[in-house]
Order: sequence, then structure tokens, then C-alpha cells
Amino acid sequence: MKKIFATLMVLVMLTVGSVTVMAAKAETAAADSQEQVNDTTTSDSTEVVAPVETPEAAPAEEAPAEETGLKALHQTLKEKFIEGGAGFMAATLICLVFGLALCIERIIYLSLSKTNTKALLAKVEAALKEGGIEAALEVCRNTRGPVASIFYQGLSRYSEGIEVVEKTVSSYGGVQLGLLEKNLSWISLFISIAPSLGFLGTIIGMIQAFDKIQQVGDISATVVAGGIKVALLTTLLGLIIAIILQVFYNYILSLIEGLVNEMEDSSISLLDLVVEYDAAQKK
Repeated sequence: MKKIFATLMVLVMLTVGSVTVMAAKAETAAADSQEQVNDTTTSDSTEVVAPVETPEAAPAEEAPAEETGLKALHQTLKEKFIEGGAGFMAATLICLVFGLALCIERIIYLSLSKTNTKALLAKVEAALKEGGIEAALEVCRNTRGPVASIFYQGLSRYSEGIEVVEKTVSSYGGVQLGLLEKNLSWISLFISIAPSLGFLGTIIGMIQAFDKIQQVGDISATVVAGGIKVALLTTLLGLIIAIILQVFYNYILSLIEGLVNEMEDSSISLLDLVVEYDAAQKK
């Protein structure tokens, strides 16, 4: 898990660095082009150049609509990212990267924790009838998932009495529930941080807009447009990331609820099997 986070952190830093470099190059190119235009217009405004007839160029082959749409979308996203401010936009994207990493880890863990409880109960019942507690423990030891772990802990305390088995199953069920809910607090934290960073960018954008108003001494759309654009873009990105992570969070909660119901139901069935086995042993 630490290796995954380290790799993701390196990728995020590389992405932020490349975006910052691209933003600097875009600003430099814009400044150079503006200087060239100014030099051209001031050098010789009276010179008249006769139009030169050029042969009509052959029509270029049109690119596929899908490629054109993807390039336009990528260019638009890059421009909006730079316009929103690389610092706040990158920090908000980091929340998305780490939040998605935790969500994917939880989904994989919970998917691997699922067990066919009916088949497991049937195997445990057959093992109790044929080989006793030791055979049932072997079945649980060779089965993956929290349900099998609860069965193993309960059956291992059979020699101390059925009441102890019941208490062990109940307490160890709480332990397994804690393992299922691991890292959910971090996902919830990223869900809260993402829009908060967006709102922080909104406040900074509005401050920039009022600073320009104070410097120019005039309230006009062109003066405050830049600051308001920064405010809206950071808020938009923060809300989108929060929505994405919230969907994954609720899906993870639904997986946990299903596993908890299976754990409770199967634990009751296990206690019934243990009571029947104990009654058979006393006859």
C-alpha cells in the first residue's frame, strides 16, 4: 500500500510540474507573439504590398471527427486548468488521485472478502459430523474472507463452552467490521477537502478581482473577468471531484452493509450448528 501511494505521489508531482512548465511556455509564447505584432505594426505602416496571387492549395484531408473532438477537449481542459491557477487546481487534483486510490483499494479488498456463506456453512456442518471441531477448523482455515475468520475464532473456543463461543463470535465480528471500514475516514476527508480548496480558490479569485478594481479605479467586466474566472473554475473542479468521490464512497458503504448482513446471518447459523453438535456429543 505504501508503494502504491509513493508511486501515485511521484506521478502527481510530475504532472503538476509538467502543467506548470506548459503554463510558463504558453505565457512566454503569448508575450513573444505580442511583441512581434507590435514591432510589425510600428516599423512601417505606410508601405503597401501588392497582393500576390498564389495557386490554390489542394484541400487537406479532414481529420476524423473523434480525433478532432478529443484534441479540442484536451486543449480546452488544459487551457481551463491553466486559467484556474496551477496551484489550486493541482492541489484539488491531488485530492482526486489519493481519494480514488483509497476507493479502488477498498473496492478490491471488499470484493475479495465476499464468501459463499451457504457453501461454507454446508462444509462446516459436514466437517462437524465427520471429523468434529478440528475438521471444521480446517475448513475455516482454508477459506478466505471475514466470515470464515469469525467461524474459526468461534470454533477454536468451543472447549470453553457455547457461551464463550457466542461472545467470541460477537466480539470478533466487531474486529472484522473495523477492518472493512478501514480508510473510509480518509476518503471522507478528501470529499470535504476538494470543495473546500475550490471555495478557497474562489475567495482568492475575488480578492484578485477587487485588487484590479482598486488599481484601475473602474468597475468593468474586463477588469474583474480574470479573477471571477479563477473563482468559478476552482469551485467547479472541487465540486466535480467531491461528487465523484461521494459516488465511490456510497458504493463502498453498500458493499460493507452487504458483508455485515452476511456476517450476522452466518454467525447465527454457526451458533445453531455448534448447539446441535454439542447436544449430539452429550448423548
